[in-house]
Amino acid sequence: MRCFLRRSLIAAIFLLVFLFISLTIWTQKDLEMEEAQRWAQGIGLQQLQTDWNLRSLQNLTNATNVLSISYHYLSGIPPLQKKFLTVGLCSIKRKKGNYLLETLRSIFEQSTHEELNEMVVVVHLADPDREWNAQVGANIAKRFAYQILLGRLLVIHAPQEYYPALEGLKQNFNDAKDRVKFRSKQNVDYAYLMNYAANLSTYYLMIEDDVHCAKNFFSAIRRVVESRKGSYWVTFEFSKLGYIGKLYHSSDLPQLSRFLLLFYQEMPCDWLLGHFRLLLTQKEVIRFKPSLFQHIGLYSSFQGSANKLKDEDFVEDPAMLPDNPPADMVTDIASFKNYLPNKAYSNTEEYFWGKAPSAGNSFTIVFKQPTRILSIQIQTGSEKHHEDYLQAGLVELGTQKKSDGKGCNVYISIGLFEKGNFNRQGLENTTASAPECLRIVVTQDQSEWLIIRSISIWTKPRP
Repeated sequence: MRCFLRRSLIAAIFLLVFLFISLTIWTQKDLEMEEAQRWAQGIGLQQLQTDWNLRSLQNLTNATNVLSISYHYLSGIPPLQKKFLTVGLCSIKRKKGNYLLETLRSIFEQSTHEELNEMVVVVHLADPDREWNAQVGANIAKRFAYQILLGRLLVIHAPQEYYPALEGLKQNFNDAKDRVKFRSKQNVDYAYLMNYAANLSTYYLMIEDDVHCAKNFFSAIRRVVESRKGSYWVTFEFSKLGYIGKLYHSSDLPQLSRFLLLFYQEMPCDWLLGHFRLLLTQKEVIRFKPSLFQHIGLYSSFQGSANKLKDEDFVEDPAMLPDNPPADMVTDIASFKNYLPNKAYSNTEEYFWGKAPSAGNSFTIVFKQPTRILSIQIQTGSEKHHEDYLQAGLVELGTQKKSDGKGCNVYISIGLFEKGNFNRQGLENTTASAPECLRIVVTQDQSEWLIIRSISIWTKPRP
């Protein structure tokens, strides 16, 4: 036993040193990062007190493999081929309302046959009541028999014998005992769901059991992922509420599941997810608009209390989301702080902010592959800094990419900015060959700085 504790302690120290180093590699520190650093050090040392967390911490240091858990299959079987996306959700018995079947219906009805072929939905029925789990599993099997038959849906249950102690937990944040127990169990529920889903697909989407999905949400997510190829990210967010619409690399799930298990009694799951993102060195939240998922529940799964939260950024049909094919950004306009060029192309709330440009300065998007473009929309300035817009400029499409990849040799003008904005459609036949560059050219000196709020490119017809 002493050897076991010694090995576990060594593993703990190794992990905490790793977390400490990870959090100190940034040269520009802020309060949020310092708080995460203190949390990782303080909470990590406190957690070494129990056998359960010693085992969890030892597992976390070898987090490339999934946990060995004998799941119960209530409906369906795992898909034979790896998918692009797993949609995962947990559900328990509620005192008021039940939205699980409606959530599943929304997932399948808002997706095309082609989208569903690249997706698998995993439901973890995590209630201690075995009869309830069996009944709900049977109801799902009856209502969604076709999806189960095609391997698009499966329902699992992690037996209670695998759960840690849920009594005598630390009452952080002055939470009542019953609330601490609820959120601690919820962390474990999600951990076991993520652990199961780790090898099913390339990406994992976390939602709740009381949401409505936007039409073709799968394709919208896929466009975002493809547009961010080559960039580092841990979490993409497609809703601003709770655990809804959080996207992860499936390769991160073993580590994330162990992280939730290690700190399961410390704080709510959404807070832990934020710490996990920071510890894996994604400093800023990356959230996309419009939101793809809307909360529809009227009552919380905790004691049936009223919960009527809504996401104001939700759009039922996000078909207007741009395609923004993968590309690199090149500009000779000096960036201000962390407002980098790629942020203008990201479809998030972020933007590019450059110091006062001069005539002849340019901002160029160099596509990874030649791309037929149908329409372009570019917006400059912002509500807060409305004077920082492009006062005079034009947009060009380029061909014959340069050997250094920093632009094109031939450009053709397609129009001028009007009051800081550019909007053109019907561009498919503008150039003889598919464009390889899009360039914004400043045509007049300006004393104000320049914000490029968004660059949107469509390669398919807009509705």
